[in-house]
Amino acid sequence: MNKEIIRSERFGEQYSLIHHPSGLDVLVWKMDNYSTTEAMFATKYGSINTCFKTAKTGDFIEVPEGIAHYLEHKLFENEDTDVFDLYAATGASGNAFTTFHETAYTFSTARNWDKALEILLDFVQKPYFTQENVDKEQGIIAQEIKMGEDSPYRSCYFNLLKALYKEHPVKIDIAGTVESIAKITPELLYDCYYTFYNLHNMVLSIAGNVDEDKVIEICDKLLKPAEDLKLECRFPEEGHGVAQKRITGKFPVGLPLFDIGFKSKPCGGIELEKRACIAKTILQLVAGTSSPLYQQMFEDGLINSQFGYSTFNAVDSYFACIISGESKDPDEVYRRIIAELDRVQREGFDKENFEILKKSRYGSMVRTLGSVEGIADSMTESYFNGTTVFDEAEVLAEMTIEDCMAAVSELFNEENSAISIIEPAKE
Repeated sequence: MNKEIIRSERFGEQYSLIHHPSGLDVLVWKMDNYSTTEAMFATKYGSINTCFKTAKTGDFIEVPEGIAHYLEHKLFENEDTDVFDLYAATGASGNAFTTFHETAYTFSTARNWDKALEILLDFVQKPYFTQENVDKEQGIIAQEIKMGEDSPYRSCYFNLLKALYKEHPVKIDIAGTVESIAKITPELLYDCYYTFYNLHNMVLSIAGNVDEDKVIEICDKLLKPAEDLKLECRFPEEGHGVAQKRITGKFPVGLPLFDIGFKSKPCGGIELEKRACIAKTILQLVAGTSSPLYQQMFEDGLINSQFGYSTFNAVDSYFACIISGESKDPDEVYRRIIAELDRVQREGFDKENFEILKKSRYGSMVRTLGSVEGIADSMTESYFNGTTVFDEAEVLAEMTIEDCMAAVSELFNEENSAISIIEPAKE
């Protein structure tokens, strides 16, 4: 076993990266004077990982959409105990989630963190799938999928992804479809579990009032050594352009909803950190609440307080910028955003606003370092990206207004954009 110390001179903070003999990397951030602990046991396995190979499979194989989310549900169900009851007995609160690119199992507690950690490591390493419990879960998840289809906001979002992406599986709902989950069997679940829940593909992040030696002791006791399977996932090439420029749906909503997306080439590591930082900055300068565009659209009654934006990315897989909201005329909002991006490329950004925004973003990073949950999540995300928690601050410090100007045409190319609209259904 060997250990690295990840330090930041800028923040005066550090955390440990422990390479455990089992194959798992363990991240520990001891936070003195904090009463709570947050842990996250995560695998780099999400809904997009439907085509993969290992040293054992040889060729690439494909599995049904939605199987990562299905697996997350089933791991909480083992042969003789209820995991949530075990957590409750220690005073901990457990949870889990599946995204496009990862699955994570978490707990938060103010006491008995060591007992909660034993529960976490134990149940995630004990899959239990039978035909009976798989069949039972299909009905539950099918109902969850149908409920998602009844959400206008979710439909608007996934319609946008279908418009932006021609081939990439990110356009499929994380839960899959009723048809795809019907193909899931216990055998497929075990195959995917032993492929993606291999410790070489996972990370344990724990932050708060913890003792590092005790964490290692528990890992020594419970982690089952794993063989590195040389896992490789494959994604289709997207190329330039989008599947369709405009997509609509109808729901009983008061105002039309919209999601506007701009996709660009995927990347990873520190390059992804830089691109995400620049993209967020451009979005705030162009469409933030203090921007001229936002203020004018608000005064014109085109947008309301629901207007917002985000970046959407995964390592070496996909990258997009999304602007969302409600509007009486979404197409006019889209037109004005495109016009503002064109103006920015001609005239540039305001230097003073850029510097104010950098300081504000730095303040947000400092606040995140005061959150046990935020640190555990940041350690996991940065680990899977091949960076550290502190790299974002360094990237932000080095970012210039010229960097943002140079990136506008690539990150916000109109040809790589699309709009999704949910229109009010007529009664």
